[in-house]
Amino acid sequence: MRLRATVAAVSGALALSALAVPAAHAADGGSSYRAGALEAVAQHTSGRTAFTATSAPIGDLKVSFSDFKITKAIKVGTTDKVTTWVTYKMTHAADIDVTDGSVLTGPLIYRGSAEDPENVQGGQNPATCTATSATTATCKGPIDINPRESDADLKLRNAQAGTWHGAALALDFENEKSAVQFDLGTTLVQRNSTLTVNASPEPVKKGGTLTVTGKLSRANWEDHKYHGYTGQSVKLQFRKKGSSTYTTLKTVKTDSTGSLKTTTKATADGYYRFSFAGTTSTPAVSAAGDFIDVR
Repeated sequence: MRLRATVAAVSGALALSALAVPAAHAADGGSSYRAGALEAVAQHTSGRTAFTATSAPIGDLKVSFSDFKITKAIKVGTTDKVTTWVTYKMTHAADIDVTDGSVLTGPLIYRGSAEDPENVQGGQNPATCTATSATTATCKGPIDINPRESDADLKLRNAQAGTWHGAALALDFENEKSAVQFDLGTTLVQRNSTLTVNASPEPVKKGGTLTVTGKLSRANWEDHKYHGYTGQSVKLQFRKKGSSTYTTLKTVKTDSTGSLKTTTKATADGYYRFSFAGTTSTPAVSAAGDFIDVR
């Protein structure tokens, strides 16, 4: 499976030893938790088939997860690590103490199928849980996505933009047990977008022709630069001075470099902007309005 290479490259012996570290060390999270989490996912996906149920927990630790709540979309650029927070409910056996530091849990997201995920992203540190009964807890944990990830298998690929699935896991360091539950929800991991606009001439006579240019770009996760997003429909919009509402004037498409160019008649003082509705792989974005003085 693809994730097996990830575990070998990222964690190696660390991943295997993470399940045997003392509780005090496990409680500090960090690399031991992350390595243990990756190893658990690899262990519980190895040998599975498309006919294996993913709605139930997989593993030898008696836990299950529900009420998995994650943001609808995660925008990832080219430089900065992005952290999004996930909340969920963990139900566990009565002999499991989620507050003693030996049992750690956290959310995950994965691209592809639960049987053979092509990429898995989680938190550098585990979730924080609050017991709500002897067998339940509410948890909140991070998903940390680094577009500059050095490991080749954990690194984001442009083709991986789009729908990712949610999962959660728990690790019992003291008893060397773990469990993972897949298909808890979905989110979009998107290549961040930018959009510019410039209207000219400035000022312009009433009824005169304005030329409006701009460019739609999005993050490339493989070379860490922004490139033009080609062949996309973008709306030219106008907001009259004193108004708070933009009105669509026309729709134009980006060219082979992501650039935009169109013309319109100047009717009144106001702001012109381009607005992009977004796609599954790329978030919606609107340029800041460019003010034109009409005389």
